[in-house]
Amino acid sequence: MFSLNALAWNCTNPLPRKPLNFSLRRLIITACSCTTTIPAENPDFSDSRVQLPNRLSGYSGTHIEETVNLDSGKLRLDSWIASQINGISRARVQSSIRSGLVFVNGNVVSKVSHVVRDGDMVHCTISELQPLRAEPEDIPLDVVFEDEHVLVVNKPAHMVVHPAPGNATGTLVNGILHHCRLSAALFLNPEAPFDDNDVSADEACEFSIGKAYDGDVRPGIVHRLDKGTSGLLVVAKDEHSHAHLAGQFKEHSIKRVYVSLTCGVPSSTSGCVDIPIGRDVNNRIRMIALPGSSTRGNARHAVSRYKVLEVLAGGGCALVEWRLETGRTHQIRAHAKYLGVPLLGDDVYGGTKNMAFSLLQSRNSPSCHRQLFQLVSELERPCLHALILGFEHPRTGEHLRFSQVPPLDFVEILDQLRNIVN
Repeated sequence: MFSLNALAWNCTNPLPRKPLNFSLRRLIITACSCTTTIPAENPDFSDSRVQLPNRLSGYSGTHIEETVNLDSGKLRLDSWIASQINGISRARVQSSIRSGLVFVNGNVVSKVSHVVRDGDMVHCTISELQPLRAEPEDIPLDVVFEDEHVLVVNKPAHMVVHPAPGNATGTLVNGILHHCRLSAALFLNPEAPFDDNDVSADEACEFSIGKAYDGDVRPGIVHRLDKGTSGLLVVAKDEHSHAHLAGQFKEHSIKRVYVSLTCGVPSSTSGCVDIPIGRDVNNRIRMIALPGSSTRGNARHAVSRYKVLEVLAGGGCALVEWRLETGRTHQIRAHAKYLGVPLLGDDVYGGTKNMAFSLLQSRNSPSCHRQLFQLVSELERPCLHALILGFEHPRTGEHLRFSQVPPLDFVEILDQLRNIVN
């Protein structure tokens, strides 16, 4: 039987924490704009939406003046505007509407759910980004490794990685500021592609630390984990380390292994999901795997390799290992859904309590149903954990590799599923 404890190792002894890192202080406090060009992932793609190749201020000041063109029916104002500006989040559009910057047929509209119809004239200006203040907070951090250049932490589930609208406190960044004895810092208000309960995602940050990219500032954070995901995450403590680690993510040389519990068992015991991922146009807090999407401009190359480690509860669930070759937003969650096995407890991607209980009920005898119902009712997050993280140290060149067993909630559910006997 697969043992999670067998994978728990740390090949490097933690070094003592430095009392203060002035480079990190300067790095975090700096929030400057830069000029670059957003790469076009698909040069053959074109559409009528507003393109912003050189606007790194998060769409601030973008103006549209368009007549609504709907084949039939009606549409919410915020949804229609978001569909007209390529890549903008609906949360950002809603902020602009509430700020009185949107007119419909010459009248100010401040209600985000206002309905527009075919022929309506819409004038919209996207509001300026507002700074967020991140205060140091005495948040206990599970530090796996630290020296003067990098910090590896074991992030608990339910913790957001960086400040964002709706999550200005209690984030990993707040805890890092305190841990490294740094004063408060101001950050540009980041774009919020997801709702307030899910503002972080597992995706490599391909921009310099402390820089603004699409209005997004993540000081020291080289990659991200979803709010509900637990496990290992590396933080850069100086500019050189951030640039070096970001390069490793870009080159896909970072070793990342996750484990999950899925609703059902993949049809193949192992395989590779090489399917691009893009935003779900019907639900902007969700990503979607888009087969054959080479002609769709919002999809990004995404590759996940998986292996079934253990079949559980009569095939109602499985313990699955994931190895990422890319790091897209919600990559594992979207690819798991594509395989027809959403993560257990993942309401956004179909792994709801009702779905999980129905599947487990159908695969197990009635004598187990009460136990299964109790198990499912305790789910509070997607059962996903970042188990292994490996990278080259940005200063020494040493290859570091860390492992962290899943937290108690994951292990308890796994044990209960193992104890289901028909």
